[in-house]
Amino acid sequence: MDWQTFLSGESGRHGLSMEQTETLLAALSSPEREPQNQTQLSLKFSISEATVKQRMGEIYSRFSASFPELDHHAGAGKLRILRSRLIQKYSQPSQPVVAPYPEEFRSLIEEKIRRFCGRQFVFDTFQQFITDNPHGYFTIVGDAGMGKSSIVAKYVWEHQSPCYFNILVERRNRPELFLKSIRRQLICRYQLPNSEEADLPTLLAQVAGKLTAGDRLVIAIDALDEVEQEPGGNLLHLPKNLPNNVYFLLTRRPYSLDKKRLLVDVPAEELDLRDEEYVNDNQDDIKEYIRFVIKADSDSKEGLKTWIKTRNIADTIFVEQVANKSENNFMYLRYVLPAIAKGDYNDLSLMQLPEGLQEYYQNHWVGMGMEAKPGQLMEIVLYILLETDTPIPCEMIAGIAEVDECDVKHILEYEWVEYLKKPNVDGEICYTIYHASFLDFLKTKREMDSKRKIFKEVNQRITEYLEEGMA
Repeated sequence: MDWQTFLSGESGRHGLSMEQTETLLAALSSPEREPQNQTQLSLKFSISEATVKQRMGEIYSRFSASFPELDHHAGAGKLRILRSRLIQKYSQPSQPVVAPYPEEFRSLIEEKIRRFCGRQFVFDTFQQFITDNPHGYFTIVGDAGMGKSSIVAKYVWEHQSPCYFNILVERRNRPELFLKSIRRQLICRYQLPNSEEADLPTLLAQVAGKLTAGDRLVIAIDALDEVEQEPGGNLLHLPKNLPNNVYFLLTRRPYSLDKKRLLVDVPAEELDLRDEEYVNDNQDDIKEYIRFVIKADSDSKEGLKTWIKTRNIADTIFVEQVANKSENNFMYLRYVLPAIAKGDYNDLSLMQLPEGLQEYYQNHWVGMGMEAKPGQLMEIVLYILLETDTPIPCEMIAGIAEVDECDVKHILEYEWVEYLKKPNVDGEICYTIYHASFLDFLKTKREMDSKRKIFKEVNQRITEYLEEGMA
């Protein structure tokens, strides 16, 4: 494992924030190089030296549990002490170093926690569940956009938990893929010999036998509702029974009781983010997120401040009104705040901003002329992404649409860029729809307009393209 990966893992194990981690990685870029000083870090991150000093103080505080001499050392020199202790740990081959999280989910986790705010009530409730029960399943329930994936990402980042993120649009949502990933993580983390073909109950029993007093295994799994498997048995074939000190942290969207596919014989608890008792907690976290973006987000803060100032609005009023319009949905903020900062709403007042995520999608849809000009290339490209239901390259989209690849590239990179992800599949950049909430919106459009000619045309073109490729 390289030094930067090791340092990221240590940062996560000690509960550093993303900003603190970035600062530490820059300060200690290599075991061979001298540490960067506060002036150098200030220039690198375009922040004041006072901010650097504050971050480093927080870093020392976090690491003092492992290296108490940091607390006892007064004045300068703490960074050299921390560097020395970390190099010692990095150089100990007898103690295998565990990667902070699986490489396959690195970009997802780091993106999710970049602007993470709040949700302490969720973590506190889960911690209480662990304290009260010898083992069990804890499930976070919430609508699309309520931040479930971010909660899991933050927990994994801070606790270095084995994890799996089910991603429908990338086809990473099958039981065999889940087992392969978790098996690899557990074997690496706990040095389990001869376990390459072991099933999940066997792996959990082996790990439980290695846990020392006070240790627990928490496996985090996101988006059970996106799992694709044949009927029968628990989702992902999760075991009904668990060894002591083994827990699962799960998330899913709501479903009716008749569709429940997780039956267990151990303690199980659900936290539904939609419950009335969490309304104030959700609202507080939404407001904290808005305040963070206004004050600290390098991409949007200046544009937001300008928009607010030109309308002579107090920051507190802006936070309050946008929080109400968000309907406690973080995905709404992910789209609307950058849109405001870019100037997309310069001709609107605060009261005219979209009400909720679905209205935001609809306004954007209408604003791009999708209602007035059905069948245009922008719509065809979007429906190709929807109908194929898997990441595909620009060349393939252009082939299906029977248009020039440059025209498709422009639409993907400029017209729909904020709604798409670009996973690298076998060395090729592909495109897929970013979030389940936008997927739901598009499917609603498809159901509303199911008789429109465009759907038949898109599906016919996909079929013909695939048949030509197989010929």
